[in-house]
Amino acid sequence: MKLKLFGKIPLKTVKVSVVPDLKVIPGGQTIGVKLKSSGVLVVGHHLVAVAEDKKISPGEDAKIQLGDLIVKINGKPLKDISKVAELAAEAGENKKPLTLTLRRNNETIDLQIQPVYDIVDKAYRLGLYIRDSAAGVGTLTFYAPDQGVYGALGHVITDMDTQTPIAVGSGEIVHSNVTSISKSQNGEPGEKRAQFSKESKVLGNIEKNTPFGIFGKMDALPDHGLMKEPIPVAFAEEVKEGPAQIYTVLNGQKVEKFDIEVIHVAKQDYPATKGMVIKITDQKLLEKTGGIVQGMSGSPIIQNGKMIGAVTHVFVNDPTSGYGCFIEWMLQDAGIMLRNTTGELKAS
Repeated sequence: MKLKLFGKIPLKTVKVSVVPDLKVIPGGQTIGVKLKSSGVLVVGHHLVAVAEDKKISPGEDAKIQLGDLIVKINGKPLKDISKVAELAAEAGENKKPLTLTLRRNNETIDLQIQPVYDIVDKAYRLGLYIRDSAAGVGTLTFYAPDQGVYGALGHVITDMDTQTPIAVGSGEIVHSNVTSISKSQNGEPGEKRAQFSKESKVLGNIEKNTPFGIFGKMDALPDHGLMKEPIPVAFAEEVKEGPAQIYTVLNGQKVEKFDIEVIHVAKQDYPATKGMVIKITDQKLLEKTGGIVQGMSGSPIIQNGKMIGAVTHVFVNDPTSGYGCFIEWMLQDAGIMLRNTTGELKAS
């Protein structure tokens, strides 16, 4: 039998999302975050008294900028902030400058700085305010038991002074206990007040700090969650305007479910943080918090039995509303969901 085709059959290219059978366990637990940077962050300049009527800042004179990350001194990796004073004293006494290796805007540069003697402090100073760690509270978004990883917060952790994203050196998340809530008001977001200590149970490590939160390894499902079994995830194109729920803690460590409304869904083919606009509709939550408060970021958003994203930001002038990010971008940063150049999704 012979077949002959006359002409050509037009083909239409269709973008298809290959959605794997991926399930995660929703979080909602309040967590303490302890993060150490992969170097020492410059957060300010200060003046050193070199005479009764003269003050200078060696750091400013050396063109060191706020947000610079000091990763080496004299060619040796800098892992302990306490070493800086010791090295400054040695260089000052020997009248030799220090060579600082800095990371600035994804570039590595070397600058020299000469420590000077502060006649008030009676010590050699660089004229820099520096920091190597950060701590705070947030909310666990998900735990992926098959991959042994978690995602939390839904937004990047930045230094409070420079607003520079913190480059992760090491860190951990721990159980945290909500003690009280400062209620949100128009123009003034509230916050969860929570406590954690050195003895708090470690839940996982911190390996990444990205625009979509913090991510790392987690060996077991944390306590106090609403669910013990995984649920499916929904991708951006599946999220609809309409009712949904968030899981979060208002008191102690008890995770509760609260009603919200997804009032706008953005079309996003590639990662962007403001995926949806949400509005709190649950009267109990509104009475207790006034809406979205600091520390609630990362609270998982569930719609039609699937996890669709996480709470990220509050509208300052309307704390009943805020932004959420799509869960697929968090899964991608966690390393368990990849989107290739054709837009197809696959599990890693």
